[in-house]
Amino acid sequence: MKVLTFPVMKGLMVKGFCSLLLLMAIVSCKAPEQDVVLRRIKDVVVDATSEPTLKAQAVLFNPNKHHGKLKRIKMEIFVNEKKAGTVDQKLNITIPGNDEFSVPLEVKLATKEFGFLDTLLGVFGGKKFDVHYVGSIRVSYHGLPVRVPVDYKDQVRVKF
Repeated sequence: MKVLTFPVMKGLMVKGFCSLLLLMAIVSCKAPEQDVVLRRIKDVVVDATSEPTLKAQAVLFNPNKHHGKLKRIKMEIFVNEKKAGTVDQKLNITIPGNDEFSVPLEVKLATKEFGFLDTLLGVFGGKKFDVHYVGSIRVSYHGLPVRVPVDYKDQVRVKF
């Protein structure tokens, strides 16, 4: 029968304690209970001074009690079912727990897809546009990344 000496027992205890801490850390890192939700897009404005750009505020809601970080917004924008542009913004914004927050969006419009003249006439005429946002938002909670799909439709009257 072999008797363990004190240094060997101490080493085993340290390894066991470290393993227990690692296990606790892994168990505590879980995904949020609910996804961040895109509630609406507001303050839509088209800046047509040089290159037509759509500017707006995305209003999102974090239903979880824990705060997180908004890391990326990646969406395609469709105006009247024609692709108008892409949002690909890398961010590092702290999002509050159980609260609404807004994020600025800026999209360079691909006017050749739906005709810039038609768009300008529609905007000046007060025409409403069906705008469809499709893509994802990447949020991080305690370093754990979560991808939230976005599929949002709205009818907007664009203002200059």
